[in-house]
Amino acid sequence: MPLTRRAFLQSTATMTMGLAAPALASRQDGATAASEVRIQLIRNATCRIRYAGRTLLLDPWLGDAGTMPAVNNSPNPRANPLVPLPVPAAQVVAGIDATLLTHTHFDHWDAVARELLPGNGTLFAQPADTARVTQAGFSDVRTVDVTLDWAGITLTRTGGQHGRGAVGTRMGAVSGYVLSRRGSPTVYIAGDTVWCPEVADAIGTHRPDVILVNAGDAQFLEGGPIIMGVADVLRVCEAAPRATIVAVHLEAVNHCLLTRDRLRASVGRPSTTTTVLIPRDGEDLRIA
Repeated sequence: MPLTRRAFLQSTATMTMGLAAPALASRQDGATAASEVRIQLIRNATCRIRYAGRTLLLDPWLGDAGTMPAVNNSPNPRANPLVPLPVPAAQVVAGIDATLLTHTHFDHWDAVARELLPGNGTLFAQPADTARVTQAGFSDVRTVDVTLDWAGITLTRTGGQHGRGAVGTRMGAVSGYVLSRRGSPTVYIAGDTVWCPEVADAIGTHRPDVILVNAGDAQFLEGGPIIMGVADVLRVCEAAPRATIVAVHLEAVNHCLLTRDRLRASVGRPSTTTTVLIPRDGEDLRIA
């Protein structure tokens, strides 16, 4: 008897750590149907997203573990990234059709990514980052102002708040994106944001089937969280009870304080019926 969609997703989310480096999803993989969403977490917010027959690389942060300084004014002063990539950086960028940037903070767009990505490759960015990405030597930079059509996929930019109050203002402009196509699930990439009216509006307007949230509860010594934590993820669950939520941006940057285990315990309460997946680095999720 075949597994139900929910049972399959829950079994995938609770898989134990593998001993070998996982294989990467690629556009040559004929097993991925056009109507299937496939999300592979690489590390932090970096994901390979297979959607409508195309492979998008989201927010590439590809430097070696410990090669970047700690985020200042943090209760956990350790060099970044905290953990290594699950596969070599060159393998992460191989076979992609485009790169999608929510913003250009160091843990979403680093020097290694800028070196490895082809200069003529397609790259989508928010308006605030277009000039910076172009100046980095990329010739096919496409600004997602409101909506943009590419390869049969509609990309719609959404807003967010990278923290609340003064700290959110200092963090600058951030964006999320909605991927949609007739016959495919709608995917909402929330980006670096806390729960806020912009996130609520995106969920209410687009009614996504899949929501990718950055859930590491990143914060400084003062000012409050600058991305989602447990309470924010639970608000997403309440707003989108039928969606599959994929939580990333955990355990890789020194100011991210929420662990996978703590988040898993919090969203696993009997009162939470939404499917929440918390992949390990390198894990490849197939969502029908």
